[in-house]
Amino acid sequence: MKMADLKQRLTRNRPMVAVTLRMPLDVIEDLKRVAPWKGFSGYQPLMRTYIGQGLREDLAKLDEAPIARLVESLRQQGVSEETLARAVEELAA
Repeated sequence: MKMADLKQRLTRNRPMVAVTLRMPLDVIEDLKRVAPWKGFSGYQPLMRTYIGQGLREDLAKLDEAPIARLVESLRQQGVSEETLARAVEELAA
């Protein structure tokens, strides 16, 4: 995730919107049991955390996918592993 996006996500007063989500009752009951154990005031903040974690993981994969395809293409065209590794390290820095 880009630093600007991360800073925006950490802002406390981000706009919120109500969402209706149908879930099995047993899942809600489990969330209610787990929430205090994980330090949450209720199951809804826990749900937001779970969704946020999964979303961040998928966004990171989405952001990396074009780079991975490019690296594989360059590898097939004969670019050395050393050069590819240096380029990827520079991107990560």
